[in-house]
Amino acid sequence: MEQPLATMALARVGKCCRSLLLESSKFCGSVQPAWIESCIGAKRHLLPEDVVKLQKFQQSKLAVAHLLNGTKGNFIEFFSQKLQRNELILRDELKLLIHLCQTAEDVMVARDAIYRYHAENHNLMYGEFKFGPLFMRLCYELGLEGLAAATITDMRLNGFFHDATSFNIAIDMLFTKGQYETALEVLRIMKSQNVPFNKDTLTLAFGICYKLNTAESYKICLAFVEERQSKEHVIPKRAYCFAIALSLCQNDIAKAQLMFSQIMSTECRLCQNLKVVILAKSGAIMDAVSVLAAAVLPKSPYFVKKLEFSQEVVDLLRLQSEGQPSMLNVEKIVTQLVRADQVTQQTLDDMLCHTPTGKETPIMQRKTSRRTLKPLHSTLLSE
Repeated sequence: MEQPLATMALARVGKCCRSLLLESSKFCGSVQPAWIESCIGAKRHLLPEDVVKLQKFQQSKLAVAHLLNGTKGNFIEFFSQKLQRNELILRDELKLLIHLCQTAEDVMVARDAIYRYHAENHNLMYGEFKFGPLFMRLCYELGLEGLAAATITDMRLNGFFHDATSFNIAIDMLFTKGQYETALEVLRIMKSQNVPFNKDTLTLAFGICYKLNTAESYKICLAFVEERQSKEHVIPKRAYCFAIALSLCQNDIAKAQLMFSQIMSTECRLCQNLKVVILAKSGAIMDAVSVLAAAVLPKSPYFVKKLEFSQEVVDLLRLQSEGQPSMLNVEKIVTQLVRADQVTQQTLDDMLCHTPTGKETPIMQRKTSRRTLKPLHSTLLSE
C-alpha cells in the first residue's frame, strides 16, 4: 500500500510544490579584563532572521505536512527505495523530501538524495532554485551542525553549494555551538571554491577569528582586512568591531586604533565601548574620561535611550588609572554613570556577539587620515 501512496504524493508535487513553497508563509502567520578571557563559547548566532529564514522554512514545512497529511513516512520510505533502485531524482521530488524531514534519519535520506541529484545534474544549471540554503536550514532546525559541515565541505558536492548563503548558515550554526575551528575550515573551503564573500561572510569570518583569539587567527583576520581594503571593498562596521576587539585581545593597540579610524560612524554603544578600551589601554585616560563624560545623561526623560558602558570596560579604565593623577576623575565620572543607570552588566563580548534584528547597512570606509589628511593605504595594516 506504501508504493501507491507515495506515487500519488509524487504526482501532486509537480502541480503544487512550487506554489506551495511560495505561499507557505500564509499558512502560519595588560592585566587582561574579563571580557578578553571570556572570548569563547558564544551561544548566540550572528546572522539575522532575514538571512537564516528559519521561521519561514518551518512554516513551509508545516504547509507541506498539512497538504500531504498521512503520507510523510510512506514518502520517505519510498524515496529510500528509489535511491536503492538507482532511479532518477527529480528537482521537485527533492524539494518535497527536504520539507518532509523531521528526524536525523530523514535528513540522511535527504543527504543521500542530494549526492545522487548532484551526480546526475552537476553538468547542468540548477536554475533559479538553490538547494543549498534549504538543506542548511533543515540542519539548523534539527541541530545537525556536524552533518551540515561535513556535507558542505565534501568535495564530491563541489558546485552544489555555490552560494554564500549556504556557507553563511553553516558557519553561523557552528559559531553558535562554539565550533570555531570547524567554522574556519568551512570558510577555507568556501574561499577555495571561489564562492564570493558577502558582508555576512565577513562578519562571521571576523567573529570566528575573534573567538579563536590566536596569533594565527589574528593573522587571518588582518589578511582579510587588507584584501578587502586593497580592492576598495566595504567592510561592515560589525566586522571591523570584531577585528578591533581581536587586536585588543592580542595587545596590538596600534592596529586597533588604526582600524577604529576606518569606521565613519562610531556613535553606537559597541563602538563607544571599544573606544574607551582603546584609549584606556593606550594610556589616554583623560580622553577616555571625556568619552564617558559626553555620554552622561543624569536627568534625561525615560524615553531617551542612554548610552551604556559595560561594567568590564569601566573596571578596565579604573585599573589603568590606578596610582595616576587621573584616578579621581575616573572615579567621579564612573559614579555619575552608575547613578544615571548607564553602566550595564552586559559584557563587551555580549555586545559583539548579539543577534542582529535585521539588515545592517554597510559603512563607508575612510579613505583619508584624520590626522594627516593623506590617503590611507592598506599596507599600513601589514606593517
